[in-house]
Amino acid sequence: MLSPRAVELRSVLGNSQRLDGGAMFGNCPRALWQRWCPPDEHNRIALACRALLVREDDGRVVLLETGIGSFFPPKLRERYGVQEAEHVLLAQLGALGIQPTDVDVIVLSHLHFDHAGGLLQPWQEGAAPALAFPRARYVVGAQAWARAKAPHARDRASFIPELQDLLEGTGRLEIVEGTSSSTLGQGYSFSLSHGHTPGLLLTRVETPRGPITFMGDLVPGVPWVHLPITMGYDRHPELLIEEKQALLDRIHAEDGWMFFTHDAAVAAAKVSVDEHGRYGAAGSIDELRWD
Repeated sequence: MLSPRAVELRSVLGNSQRLDGGAMFGNCPRALWQRWCPPDEHNRIALACRALLVREDDGRVVLLETGIGSFFPPKLRERYGVQEAEHVLLAQLGALGIQPTDVDVIVLSHLHFDHAGGLLQPWQEGAAPALAFPRARYVVGAQAWARAKAPHARDRASFIPELQDLLEGTGRLEIVEGTSSSTLGQGYSFSLSHGHTPGLLLTRVETPRGPITFMGDLVPGVPWVHLPITMGYDRHPELLIEEKQALLDRIHAEDGWMFFTHDAAVAAAKVSVDEHGRYGAAGSIDELRWD
């Protein structure tokens, strides 16, 4: 039975990035991936950092992720290809009439900086990192949290060292062990994936238009729906492919939607399967506006 609580959904763009196309497409040849994502003169492709906003019938505001934000100092902002100096997500939320104090819950698939950096206030010379959403409760998976607290040498640079202490210090952090959250309640459930990073938490939201799943870095955009396509950043590419197939099969069977955080042009799509069993994206939406 569909929950009536999620009454309004919006895709909300945060700061955008340009990252190396080869890194984003792993062992896929450039001759192929450049057809999908044309690179610039530095071999970088355009990427979004897109959040999913849910407004419920009781007025509660839920935000799935916050993108990369603008916490980096200028030198690191340039290194990681962040295109804007201002905190774009805060501005976009403001345009929708939502101030940082209005956000009640933030769900994080994991704590890599391009998904969690938007939790922080914009960088200022000499200022200590501070949270941008002063009232929010935070939801993160147990394995993703453990990885952020004790990262591997391979991905240590992907985390923000100060962030975990800031989140714990709020007293409003829920570390999820299973497929549901006491903070979120009915209408939300999780799938776990380990191919990209341990304990990637993928949120499924029940809506009157059908379920929509936040695909995170399991499927960051339309090109990655193609089963063999993985990223160079993925921890276990073969495992990721198996996890991807299982989740795509479920979404296809329930006639649900995929929500993409990193696709520069597409916010959401349904899953298609052709006569050869190849997966694709159908009915693509560039901006999600469901009331």
